Amino acid sequence: MKRNLNFIIGALLIIVFGSLLFVFQVRKSEVAVVAHFGKYDRECGPGAHFQWPWPIEKVYKLDQRIQNFEGKFEETKLPDQNILLISTYVGWRIEKPELFFPKFANGSIIEAEKTLSALVESAKKEVAGQHIFSDFISADEKQMKFSQIENEILDRVQKRVKEHDYGVEVKFVQIKKIGLPESVTTDVFERMKSERNVLIAKIQYEGDEAATKIKSSADTWSAKKLAEADAAALEIRGEGEAESAKALTVLQQNPALANFNMKLSALQDLLKDRTTLILDQSTSPLDLLQPYTMPANQPVMKQSKR
Repeated sequence: MKRNLNFIIGALLIIVFGSLLFVFQVRKSEVAVVAHFGKYDRECGPGAHFQWPWPIEKVYKLDQRIQNFEGKFEETKLPDQNILLISTYVGWRIEKPELFFPKFANGSIIEAEKTLSALVESAKKEVAGQHIFSDFISADEKQMKFSQIENEILDRVQKRVKEHDYGVEVKFVQIKKIGLPESVTTDVFERMKSERNVLIAKIQYEGDEAATKIKSSADTWSAKKLAEADAAALEIRGEGEAESAKALTVLQQNPALANFNMKLSALQDLLKDRTTLILDQSTSPLDLLQPYTMPANQPVMKQSKR
């Protein structure tokens, strides 16, 4: 019984070690290249696969996710004789393992990035040599052409990668950093200041022009409203004078009564609040408080007795 158990355990160990020699596992983010006596033989996707033990076959696992690296921060001369320090940020991935593996020392990522870095630096200098300083740095955002420059560099790199059959796909090339040599920093700042002053003057001119138009429009509107108000006032004044003429005609029929009504109205206004006045009784309209004496020529109305 014990001998059988030992046999089973031994058989299992042989199977386990045998599977390690003849079977390999590939992750979802990887692709495996099987080299037969050091030369590319086949590629395998995710999952478990069979292999002959070394030295017959050897498996190289390549990461198919996007790799990235940063280019050198080097001086680049522009066509307007300015100098810029430019560095790029590059993203790439392995597209064709059968081409990539033999090109870069058994699929070395480090070797691939060295080659791609040289291609990117060359393309960067060529493209930058076709753009002036204001395409990179300017006070006016509309003058800068970052996206266009990045696309031009990317197109050149992708074209050369295909020409050399590297088996990689360059996904993006972006400008990460831009700097100025110390010797030209002052001149550049002065130029940017001058451009900014021109932009300020333009904005101020446009603001003054707009303010003048608004003021002119407001003055026109004000003059129009004043003219309309004067016309309305003249019309109301005319109506008032017409009404006054009618009232004057009525008052002229009995001047004494009109005078009495005016004094009475003035007295009511004077005494509507609690007021203490020290005035001569003959002062109008207080003369109404004196005993009334009927004028001699005023007819007397007699009250009839029943």
